[in-house]
Amino acid sequence: MTVQDWFEKRKEAQIQRRALEARVEIEANPELWTKCVHCDAHLLRKDIEDNDMVCPVCDYHFRVNARTRIKQLFDEGSFEELFSDIKPTDPLDFVDTESYKDRIAAAQKKTGLNDAVVTGLAKINGHKLATAVMDFDFMGGSMGSVVGEKVTRIIEKAIELRLPVLVITSSGGARMQESALSLMQMAKTSCACARLDEAGLLYINLITDPTFGGVTASFGTLGDIIIAEQGARVGFAGRRVIEQTIRQKLPSDFQTAEYLMKYGQVDVVSSRKNLKDTLANILSMHE
Repeated sequence: MTVQDWFEKRKEAQIQRRALEARVEIEANPELWTKCVHCDAHLLRKDIEDNDMVCPVCDYHFRVNARTRIKQLFDEGSFEELFSDIKPTDPLDFVDTESYKDRIAAAQKKTGLNDAVVTGLAKINGHKLATAVMDFDFMGGSMGSVVGEKVTRIIEKAIELRLPVLVITSSGGARMQESALSLMQMAKTSCACARLDEAGLLYINLITDPTFGGVTASFGTLGDIIIAEQGARVGFAGRRVIEQTIRQKLPSDFQTAEYLMKYGQVDVVSSRKNLKDTLANILSMHE
């Protein structure tokens, strides 16, 4: 064995030992670590949190909840929540594998929210606006009567106060447990957007991953300016449904923010770290 071979073998042994030590540490403290779903890197949760929930290895944007999004985007202490007392009911007494009432209770316990959207007034670099922030953790961000009502009310409040509106979407679409009542929210919120437009006020959509179904088909894409977060998946029906319908294979980047930007369906694709500055610039230009 040559000296070079000996050093190479020793280096390989050190790498294997460090890998084993890392595995032992991860298994011993699983709550401190997470695995990137995109690149499979094992990462300290704190490192991801300090990086705005973006993977420092591959730049994958992890999904974040409404409260985290509010903390990231709005000036500290500026968010004033409105309409938090509006809660869902079960008008159809809907039951599938479990009752709708039980699903609501579980989602409320999990998220600490009454429903899948948080609405209020806030500031971005001093620019005041009205906002609705959806939370995918609450039943997949599905749009039921409460989501439609709160989005409509915050738009009406913006018209009253002459403020721009920012709606941040993250949703799988309509809430099936409310049937036609959920579908009616598409028309309700779209009419509110039309009134905002007639009032001459700015409406900004920020689309985050994922945004699909009735939200995409209504207030989620009616903005004067449509921003998509880097890597966000956006569409109406899902890839599999479309491929089965048209019997063709779709491009690998189909329904991503970058794909929609390429074909003119969104105006801006922004990384998470640049979102606040991007929004502040848009707001300053429209004051």
